[in-house]
Amino acid sequence: MRRLGCVGVGVVVLFALSVAAQPAPQAKEKDREALRRALTSVIETSTLKGARVTVQVRSLDDGSIVFSRDGDELLNPASNVKLFTAATALTALGPDFRFETDFLTDHDFKEGKAKVLFVRGRGDPTITTERLYGIVADIVHAGLKEISDGIVLDESYFDGERTAPGFDQESGDKAYLAPTGALSLNWNSVGVYLRPGETVGAAAVAEIEPPSDFFVVESELTTGTKTQRRFTVTSGVDKDKIRQKLEVKGVVPLEKGVWSQWKKVDQPALYFGFTLKQLLQQRGVKVKGRIRTGTVPGNAKMLTAAASDTLDIVLKRLNKNSSNFVAEQLIKTVGAEVKGVPGSHVKGIEAVEDFLERDVHIPRGTYVMKNGSGLNDSNRFSASQTTQLLTHMVQRFPIAPEYLSALAIAAKDGTLKYRFEGSEAVGRLRAKTGTLENVSALSGYVQSVGSERFVFSVMVNDFPGRASSVVQHIDALGAAVAALGSSEGPASAVASMMRPPSVVSSQAELESRLKTYVSMGQKGDKRNAPFLRTAWRSEKDPAVRAVIADALILSDPKEPANVRIFLDSAVASDEVFGRLRDSAKKAQLDVPVLPSLVELAASGHLEAVSRLFEFVRFNASDELNAAFLAEQLAVVAHDAPMELLSALRTASEPDRAAALDSLVTGLVKQSQADAPLWAAIKTSQGSVDPSVASFAKSLEVMLSQRIAEAKAPKPVDPIVTPTPSAPTPATPTSPGG
Repeated sequence: MRRLGCVGVGVVVLFALSVAAQPAPQAKEKDREALRRALTSVIETSTLKGARVTVQVRSLDDGSIVFSRDGDELLNPASNVKLFTAATALTALGPDFRFETDFLTDHDFKEGKAKVLFVRGRGDPTITTERLYGIVADIVHAGLKEISDGIVLDESYFDGERTAPGFDQESGDKAYLAPTGALSLNWNSVGVYLRPGETVGAAAVAEIEPPSDFFVVESELTTGTKTQRRFTVTSGVDKDKIRQKLEVKGVVPLEKGVWSQWKKVDQPALYFGFTLKQLLQQRGVKVKGRIRTGTVPGNAKMLTAAASDTLDIVLKRLNKNSSNFVAEQLIKTVGAEVKGVPGSHVKGIEAVEDFLERDVHIPRGTYVMKNGSGLNDSNRFSASQTTQLLTHMVQRFPIAPEYLSALAIAAKDGTLKYRFEGSEAVGRLRAKTGTLENVSALSGYVQSVGSERFVFSVMVNDFPGRASSVVQHIDALGAAVAALGSSEGPASAVASMMRPPSVVSSQAELESRLKTYVSMGQKGDKRNAPFLRTAWRSEKDPAVRAVIADALILSDPKEPANVRIFLDSAVASDEVFGRLRDSAKKAQLDVPVLPSLVELAASGHLEAVSRLFEFVRFNASDELNAAFLAEQLAVVAHDAPMELLSALRTASEPDRAAALDSLVTGLVKQSQADAPLWAAIKTSQGSVDPSVASFAKSLEVMLSQRIAEAKAPKPVDPIVTPTPSAPTPATPTSPGG
């Protein structure tokens, strides 16, 4: 019998409850009208008003559309596309589907000796080094002792196209761009960990995790002072044309702990093969010969077959954690299973289109779906199409539990872990988030306080201002639906989700609280994070909120929610940073916020780079901070050149002008004539996007000219010898003159 997890069963029971407890029709309509007013108020009085928005709320109890605003408009849904990928996979493959990986030998295998070990992959996205170690134990117990002619890796279940449509809109080696592979390991990514030495100038340590002989690490990393942080990790094919080389250069700060960066793996099958060989040797198996790709012959002998967890568990990583890699692996697997081997993105998308037209009654041509993850500007769906899908899936009882339980729960887990806190949506709302540059989306299920069940979808594109404000107002919409039937009502829920009105503390109070939170941040203690998040939510002084957010990201920098809180709070204004800067000087403290913002920007966080430009413009008249920021922009140009270019291209004219002035100063001061910035500019000039290429060309000319002018010797005025003249009589002065 197929297993139904407790969470999944609970969800279905929750959504299958009788509507007998529903209020009378008149009271129900009154509540719905209050909800419509609350939702309209959010859209028309917030940052959503200046954006493109598609919203729909649909009752699962009576099928009616309770609220819709441009519900049929096609917008970029970002990772909400994963809802369509998951639905198709569950329907086509079933929740009990398992990905299998076969380990075979040649037909002459006997007495533990094999000529070749064959590995045939079928798209499993969940194999890790830890799990592979367990598989190796099974291989050893199957009797394998020696391999004389290497390991052959069979990837024929997938086609040779590694990246999905839309991924090519972004270059780089970041882990979220990991390629697909019929044989994949560790999400096709690798962590590079950097640890300082014990003294300034000492060699620093660069290590990879998980370890694998597939990687060659070349490090020129040293230890800097506590304030020096400037390192790069680049990835490429090694000189043997097989393995992957990781080059690490720069400095890491003394006594600041371990830094990490994650990179995608370029050749997934070879990564799998080299790691497999290493683990076999650790278990005493002798392995000779090359690691290579090929196909399994028909007469090969099976040693063992490794099966993944069931699909319902895999879907939790897909939707709760929004994994692009799992999404694209699923698309190709569906393509292979439904349309035939080899699986491809084209076949997988065709299978999605078949499902949507046949089962959900969303016709082809009414939407655009190019990939399974939602990455970049590749897909278009409407809120009405999304609620139509969600309604269909909750009505398919055999797979509804797995579909619902894979979604993040408000204020509990996944990408919603730190959203909706303190609202009626906590535990009542399950949804999929979606985030790209100028795109924010949220779609899912809610059971209101009054026990009515809803599906909803909100997609916002091309919004003005910060993403944080858009997320806040999207959450207000969800909280309003959840509050339907409560004594306070939807309007009160909306009000509670908005930030409290600003209250400015006295100078003395600000200095005192600044010292407290700066001290907490300096400790870097992760255990302080829950307290700091609570303090941030209740704080009314925006300057204090900013320093609390700074302490929070210093305490737990790896938590994405803390990064979000920090970027929401770091405001380059007199009310926020101006007051912090003045108070820090009076309290004889280093100015907070700026160092953390620089760290984020240098690590390649695009929004942090854009925010840094705002601080550059704000601090233009502050000589000390302006000089610091000029140096740090040069660091960002070295460490995250592509993100710097992207932020410059999309910045407002005042921010761009200030950033370029500061950047030129920093590049000249640090003599970075050969900085990676120039390589990034050359790469961008070859972009398929004409606007990107044109901007890169004009930027190269402008930067070259301004740097040359700044480096040119300044003309010296000629010395003019005065011509002697007759003395001038003294002029009498008045008394006291």
